[in-house]
Amino acid sequence: MAGGKFITLEGGEGTGKSTQAALLAEGLREAGKDVTVTREPGGAPGAEQIRSLLVEGAVERWDPMTEALLHVAARRQHLEETIQPALDAGRWVVCDRFADSTMAYQGYGLGLGRDAMAGLHELAIGGMTPDLTVVLDLPVETGLGRATAKSGGEDRYERMDAEFHRRLRDGFLDIARREPERCAVIDALGAIDAVQAAIRAVVGERLGVDWP
Repeated sequence: MAGGKFITLEGGEGTGKSTQAALLAEGLREAGKDVTVTREPGGAPGAEQIRSLLVEGAVERWDPMTEALLHVAARRQHLEETIQPALDAGRWVVCDRFADSTMAYQGYGLGLGRDAMAGLHELAIGGMTPDLTVVLDLPVETGLGRATAKSGGEDRYERMDAEFHRRLRDGFLDIARREPERCAVIDALGAIDAVQAAIRAVVGERLGVDWP
């Protein structure tokens, strides 16, 4: 592999991950990197079909373990078809969500626990971990307000109750505290350009990117 790196962006609803992932990829390309941008759930044809099962329909559509298994199945397909081939070819991969989202949403938010989610991850993706994970953090009410204004509340997860979203935020912050060498928490309250500047500073420091 000719120097490919795997960067994930994580966080609760409305934190701006998709926007920031696109801006980061643009900057990396300007810095001379070959970049693949992808997302979860999804990122490969079969995984995109599973995505529609997860983000649409009634909040109570799935029991928590069934939901977790669907996410992990989509991730396995995504890893095999998109992420690993890109890394093997030396490309940088910028991914909107990865395994930390299942840990936070189903492990913390839906109460399945860290051990169960870690076991599923080990079974499905082995030791695959990002080189850097950026956790975008917002107060729950702010994030939900942004998310529903953008989507109209059509996403299942946005329609889950506020207590779920508080557990979710706490989960992401706990993941970051447990793995400080891999994770960096960025305050997502600021303007888009300011948040992107903070992300690029972390990427430059930890992964050695010289920004143009």
